[in-house]
Amino acid sequence: MMWNLDFITEQEFTDHVKATIEKYGEKLESFDLKRFNKNIIDPIKLIFDKTVYQSTWDEIVSNEIFRQRDKSNNNDIGYFHQRIFQYIKNCHVPPNGEEGGWDVIYENAEGIPIPDAGSVHTVYVEMKNKHNTMNSASAGKTFIKMQNQLLNDDDCACFLVEAIAQRSQNIKWETTVDKKKVGHKLIRRVSLDHFYALVTGQDDAFYQMCMVLPSVIEKAVRELDGTIVPHDTVINELSEMAAKQDIESEDMAIAMAAYMLGFGSYKGFNQ
Repeated sequence: MMWNLDFITEQEFTDHVKATIEKYGEKLESFDLKRFNKNIIDPIKLIFDKTVYQSTWDEIVSNEIFRQRDKSNNNDIGYFHQRIFQYIKNCHVPPNGEEGGWDVIYENAEGIPIPDAGSVHTVYVEMKNKHNTMNSASAGKTFIKMQNQLLNDDDCACFLVEAIAQRSQNIKWETTVDKKKVGHKLIRRVSLDHFYALVTGQDDAFYQMCMVLPSVIEKAVRELDGTIVPHDTVINELSEMAAKQDIESEDMAIAMAAYMLGFGSYKGFNQ
């Protein structure tokens, strides 16, 4: 594969992808029946979903395992979006909670152009995975933090950078603080593609990163094989439980095995 990213080397990008995968941690551990039912699944929902969506037991169990794994994966993808900037010239990623708690700090001695606001030499960044992850209280708190930064440094701007924004944009951020609408031309709401373009000087830098990402992830998973690829046994264990049931229908036998996960001590089931 020919490497087309000028702002990060292939080795750096591969290392970063591997580090992100390894952040998945215990979510990559295999699921057995005990782990699958750790918080007690809802057998009724499983059976409704299986029947309504016309799925097999294998598919519905796999979907539930995926759902359980996926609940905390957004933090890991947030790591990918934030930490990649440690490799990009003029960008700095502070340790968690340090240097004001900013996710990324971008400095450029030649000046950083800000639409309708001239230029500054430093941009402080708060990153969010998705545009709708902040409630009004969180948004207000973040805006006040940015206001305070502007008071302490009159040669900076503050960006709320969203990986999944409503649209491609670099606009003045307007929100509500104490029931009043507020905004400042140096406090910006910026989609991730615009931020990549700003710090790399390459207009389609984010697009180019997305184009190489699938193959790099695939390569990283192959190289990490044996340490990260889970081997789930839930459906096999359910089938073994079903085989012990005195029920002729295999489908109903597996349904009974699923019922026992949530209702094993309930009247009727405990017989």
